[in-house]
Amino acid sequence: MQFLILALLILLLLAALGYVFFFKSIESSNKTAKRMNSLRSDPKDRAKINSSRVDEKQRRKMREDSLKTLEAAKDKDASNPNIRARITQAGLKLSIRKFYTISIIAAVVGCVLGKLFLGLPWHMALGAGIVFGGGLPRWVINFIRNRRFKKFTLEFPNAIDVIVRGIRAGLPLNDCIKIIADDAEEPVKSEFLKLIESTQVGLTMSEATVRLYESIPTPETNFFAIVISIQASAGGNLSEALTNLSRVLRERRKMADKIQSVSMEAKTSAGIIGGLPFAVAGMMWITSPGYIDPLFVTATGHKILLVSAGLMLFGIAIMKKMINFKF
Repeated sequence: MQFLILALLILLLLAALGYVFFFKSIESSNKTAKRMNSLRSDPKDRAKINSSRVDEKQRRKMREDSLKTLEAAKDKDASNPNIRARITQAGLKLSIRKFYTISIIAAVVGCVLGKLFLGLPWHMALGAGIVFGGGLPRWVINFIRNRRFKKFTLEFPNAIDVIVRGIRAGLPLNDCIKIIADDAEEPVKSEFLKLIESTQVGLTMSEATVRLYESIPTPETNFFAIVISIQASAGGNLSEALTNLSRVLRERRKMADKIQSVSMEAKTSAGIIGGLPFAVAGMMWITSPGYIDPLFVTATGHKILLVSAGLMLFGIAIMKKMINFKF
């Protein structure tokens, strides 16, 4: 008899402990079941759920359509811009006629330098002039363009923070952009001034940000254009979206700096390897002036120099591909 009583007490204790531990899950399941039963029985609630689902699908479709439109517009000429677009992206006030005039002058200078100072035959001097005139002006424009992109990328998160603070203070987006156009550093100042001018001639803000990406084709402006386009078409909390964008841009910058520091050893090694042949040639020219003269005064030497230059360019291009990290 005592054994039965003890067994019953143990069972009651286990039941009480189970109820204590599983009370919340039982209650939540009961509430869920009651809620589902009420939804099944109440047609108004079912209509609300269906309408919310339809609204969510419509918003998702609007976002997808806006993203497709933005991608089609920005990918039109961003992959390989022509020389006119590159001049504009570099921030230079240079016409196409002036650019080709400078290219012709550079070609003539390269040809004269190759003939008079290096003693190249006319056909090689002419080839050197063509390479000099066709490559040097474009290289200078690309250098200025990339440097401008880097300056814009450094200043751009600060501009987004200004927009976020202005929106939280109750200012409209256009007024926030005007503040940036007045007080920001170049080139952010001039690019946001173009945004204001675009909206003043009738473009929407999303269309103006697409033009911003055409002027500064970087991932940062692409993200900004996507955020503005989605907010304009589907709505949403713009300040929160831009806050997240600013944080992402700063994290990208930290990652780029980290990659730069990690890859510095490889870049230094590549620079030493690339400059070593020229250093050896210079030392030989100083110590034994006549030793390498046949490379410059004979036809065989010219061929050797031409092949060597081609191999050097090929090797430098490979090393540049290996040490440049894009993410």
